[in-house]
Amino acid sequence: MAISLQKGQKIDLSKKDGSQLTNLMVGLGWKEVKQGGGLLGLFKQKVDVDIDASVIMLGEDGKIPTRDEIIFFNHKDHPTGCVHHCGDNLVGGKMGGMEDSEQVLVDLDRVPANVSRIVFVVNIYDCVKRKQHFGMVEDAYIRIVDKNANETIASYNLTEDYSGKTSMIVGEIYRQSGAWKFNAIGQPGYEAGISDLVGKYT
Repeated sequence: MAISLQKGQKIDLSKKDGSQLTNLMVGLGWKEVKQGGGLLGLFKQKVDVDIDASVIMLGEDGKIPTRDEIIFFNHKDHPTGCVHHCGDNLVGGKMGGMEDSEQVLVDLDRVPANVSRIVFVVNIYDCVKRKQHFGMVEDAYIRIVDKNANETIASYNLTEDYSGKTSMIVGEIYRQSGAWKFNAIGQPGYEAGISDLVGKYT
């Protein structure tokens, strides 16, 4: 049974027998809140919010080693094959028959030795021009799946009020004493795009 995480909770990424999980799928999901429209705002309609999920890989110093460690819709693969972004969802909800809005594949066996943290972030594309924020989104979550067993190990639902916020550090997979763990972070911010988020780690 999957563990339902609270903000700030950390878990070991291990199998039932105690061995290390290595082949993961990280799913991120959300859907747009219906906005009022028409006469007196009585008719609700969905407004598309283009949210981009990205991965920022960090060294022990908390910095990005090279540009290869920034994985997003325009750079979907790390050279080692350790991280693969499955594609950009432009309109929210589930994409292409997937169970999630966007998905990232992670092979922990291939992660370079100089990478100690794999951070999962989201931001709203063109948020300033479109005047959009995370208060227009609901049911946001991140889940960790054992890809070999096709089993969700843990999930974290983001339930706070994120009105006015345009970016989010959702969670991270990190290395500690030779083992991999997951941390449910849920830290919102005002970054307008992936370049602003990357700037936090350079």
